Amino acid sequence: MDKRTMKLEGKYIYRTMCCAILAILATGSFFYVWFKFVEQNNQTGHLTGIGNLVMAAGIYVALYIILGKGLRAFRIGVDRKAHLLASQVLTLFSTDALEILISCAITGQFRYFTEFLSRYFLLFLVQSIALCFLIIPLVNRYRKTFPPLQILEVYGDRGNALENKINGRPDKYHVARTVNIAEGFDKVYSAMTNYDAVLINDIQAEQKNKILKECFRCDKRVYFTPKISDIISKRAEEINLFDTPLYLCRNNGISPIQLAFKRFLDILFSLVGLVLTSPILLVTAIAIKLEDGGPVFFRQERATLDGKKFSILKFRSMIVNAEQDGRPHPAGENDDRITKVGRVIRSTRIDELPQLINIIKGDMSLVGPRPERIEHVRKYMEDIPEFSFRLKVKAGLTGPAQVFGMYSTQPLDKLKMDLFYITNYSLLLDIQIIFETVKILFQKDSTTGFSEEQQKEMHDADI
Repeated sequence: MDKRTMKLEGKYIYRTMCCAILAILATGSFFYVWFKFVEQNNQTGHLTGIGNLVMAAGIYVALYIILGKGLRAFRIGVDRKAHLLASQVLTLFSTDALEILISCAITGQFRYFTEFLSRYFLLFLVQSIALCFLIIPLVNRYRKTFPPLQILEVYGDRGNALENKINGRPDKYHVARTVNIAEGFDKVYSAMTNYDAVLINDIQAEQKNKILKECFRCDKRVYFTPKISDIISKRAEEINLFDTPLYLCRNNGISPIQLAFKRFLDILFSLVGLVLTSPILLVTAIAIKLEDGGPVFFRQERATLDGKKFSILKFRSMIVNAEQDGRPHPAGENDDRITKVGRVIRSTRIDELPQLINIIKGDMSLVGPRPERIEHVRKYMEDIPEFSFRLKVKAGLTGPAQVFGMYSTQPLDKLKMDLFYITNYSLLLDIQIIFETVKILFQKDSTTGFSEEQQKEMHDADI
């Protein structure tokens, strides 16, 4: 086993140990609260039995690990600290909330619901503070122990900002050298031996395939940007009917049953969301009105399923008549058209809450590709004809491009993330994206506006 393989194995071992430590602390604190409850309310004696105590702890640790893995709460050294902390808090909240019902079921007494609610809410607060303070040194220790991967980038003629994005995570990656594929495969192959991994940055398919095979031959880790066809074929099924491998892409989209269940959840969660956020909606509306006396809401034509137009509803975050010439002016990073109230509601996503009404009306779904302006759809389709693939499902209040991208993410990258969602749809994926949406509220860069160059491109486009 070479040094690079040993380092990789060491990372996995470290993350496993961190997961075990967090699980022991979370479960131990829960067990303490549960045992104290049992001591005070054990009327029949059966609750102190070893079987019940083990079952209570076993259920908790199983829930904590399953939910934590789904919410990416144990990805020490992989995700950013803020992302990890938000994931951990959501995991603890979800686990403790479920334990209220489970504990009532174990005791057979739902009259304890209020007591469990107060006990577990206090437990949640203590766990969140303790585990979040622990995660920070665990991440710091990981970064000191495992330096960033030294990467060789192989690029083609089309320039992009991928290298800058990769180097934007200096704790994980460092593009130490770049080689143009035009310099030849021999140059690429000889350089590969000196680096931990290879980054294939938008080169022709035939060239990419050769490098992928060479990386496989010499056990070299490789990263590459997927083409749209790569994403579509990712869910292909293996067919073994002949004496040669065959793959099938069904391309059926979301099934009618899935659509019906998705619509039911859209209506249910939107109604609940409107009720729960009604105080926020009221305060926001009053604040907008008091600031400049203009309208509270902002309406704009957007595209949804099959290109159908609808009027999206948002809280107004810009000055009145922000686009007087009738042409698109995407918000910049320091746009002076954004009001004081607007900066707050945009950074916290409160401006999007009125779209719950769009969801109830059937224009949108909770999860799906974000609806683009009609002008932007036309512009993007001129450059990327496949951009229309996003319109195979209803637009969403949130989606993968919002969770994993930024406000200013390039259209092609948005398309790829949305296609991944469409081709891999499941109810669990919807739930994951909803939880991930809560986490991005902790990430300031997710609301970064368009650069001046991007703004000019959209404004000057002949649309």
